[in-house]
Amino acid sequence: MNWYLALKYLHVLLAITAVGTNITYGAWFARSATEPEHLGFVLRGIKFLDQRIANPCYVGLLLTGLILVFVGHIGFTTTWVVIAIVMWLLLVIVAGAFFTPNLQKRIEAVEGDGWQSPAYQSATSRGTPAGIVLAAMALLIVLDMVLKPRF
Repeated sequence: MNWYLALKYLHVLLAITAVGTNITYGAWFARSATEPEHLGFVLRGIKFLDQRIANPCYVGLLLTGLILVFVGHIGFTTTWVVIAIVMWLLLVIVAGAFFTPNLQKRIEAVEGDGWQSPAYQSATSRGTPAGIVLAAMALLIVLDMVLKPRF
């Protein structure tokens, strides 16, 4: 196996892990809705998965992706590469500005006043759209990588 294929393999594994981890958040939130007494555990678990698994994989995706473009002589101005980089940057901005702080607010609200508190309900109503947008963005990046559109 040459270095390009080895990096591409690692890149795909990182994508599977990052996006796959993120997709589970919806299942965890849905599951905790039926058993709200475990919500604190679920939220802290999602925070752990996000910080320790998904986010490092997204950093690895950027690094391996940039190396693949360079090693594969693909070109940084190739349409699908530009789309992927811009979408990745937007994903990081939305996650850093909205999802991560909102998740922390949810944890604090649940641990403080409980899941029925106005603080938790408000944080959830603001955080859910950000989570949906992030999931859609991640899936669009994967679609871009698969289709490799050229305009």
